[in-house]
Amino acid sequence: MGVNISPLVQPNEIEIEKLAGKTLAVDAFNWIYQFITTIRQADGEPLKDSKGNITSHLSGLFYRNMKLLNQNIRLIYVFDGKPPEEKNVVRELRRDVRKEAEEERKQAIERGDYEAARKFAQRSSFIDKQIIEESKDLLFHMGVPVVQAPSEGEAECAHLCIEKKAWAVASQDFDSLLFGTPVLIRSLSYSGKPIEMIELHKVLDQNQLNHDQLISIGVLVGTDYNPGGIKGIGPKKALKLIKQKPFKEILKEVQWDFDVDAKHIFEMFKHPNVGDAEIKFSGPDIEKIKNLLCSKHDFSEERIDNAFGRAEKAGQKSLSRFFG
Repeated sequence: MGVNISPLVQPNEIEIEKLAGKTLAVDAFNWIYQFITTIRQADGEPLKDSKGNITSHLSGLFYRNMKLLNQNIRLIYVFDGKPPEEKNVVRELRRDVRKEAEEERKQAIERGDYEAARKFAQRSSFIDKQIIEESKDLLFHMGVPVVQAPSEGEAECAHLCIEKKAWAVASQDFDSLLFGTPVLIRSLSYSGKPIEMIELHKVLDQNQLNHDQLISIGVLVGTDYNPGGIKGIGPKKALKLIKQKPFKEILKEVQWDFDVDAKHIFEMFKHPNVGDAEIKFSGPDIEKIKNLLCSKHDFSEERIDNAFGRAEKAGQKSLSRFFG
């Protein structure tokens, strides 16, 4: 779900070449979920191997990473840790949505409406332990650093950027701006969509805000800790209110219908639970990549070889230097 502050954000569309030489902290769950939901067959079923194992995430990760690495873009994948208890409500909501969507998908298939089946299949997608572990294995074999966040992945991504271990966060959600990332890159995991660059200082300048006020707006409109936000308050109204009076005064005048205290949510964005990850890039182990993708999951060995062949033709002296 994430926080909806899109009306306050004016992204700049950029060409992928602008990211050459940059290191990006990837919101791993955000990207993997996108691959799981979009890389599917006509009836909405995800890609699977001959044994029935889902492979959409592996396909998305391998080919998207190869494309980006071929553009001289370094990636650090950050995985969510233990979700905070304050997120229980939104997690339950997501489970309910998936359950309902799965029932709708089955009914759509029964009546032969495969377009609807695909739509409902996307809504019923989820990431399980096997998908997470295989994703980490593939990234490790590709020489791409993996960071395990203590809690929220987007908070850890933003922390890496604040610590200058990465230049920007790559995610579709805006939460990392509230966590303080200087730069957010959107739509990098999609094909055919323009890449968007959002700079925190420009968001603040354009709206005449400071960072604390931006966090306050996020809390008012709704976060994963208070989904839906305060009734009747959208981003533009929240912006107007926060310019008129302090956040604590606004809270006295609205009805707060959430179990989690608003000031506590503010502090979770202002001072998130993050770690101090050591980042190390390395070269790929092509044989282990092939063992995972081809031997275990029926990927075409020729296509894997072709992907690495294109990488060598990109002007790199060696694959180790290319990834390292």
